[in-house]
Amino acid sequence: MTKKWIKAATVRAVKTAAQTAIGAIGAASVFNQVDWVTVGGTVLLATIASFFTSVAGLPEVTDDDKNVQG
Repeated sequence: MTKKWIKAATVRAVKTAAQTAIGAIGAASVFNQVDWVTVGGTVLLATIASFFTSVAGLPEVTDDDKNVQG
């Protein structure tokens, strides 16, 4: 894995985590009723899933980038 791939996969995972947190928090009818443990677990799972999905390929990283160690 190159530095470019790791950076692109991390950016994608952080975006996925933020989107998941917003969705999980928004599911609670009142902010003080948010189950933060569930939100944290859901965000962690989505972040891990994003990294696994990135292994299949990232459009931000071309085949030429994969062949160059950086």
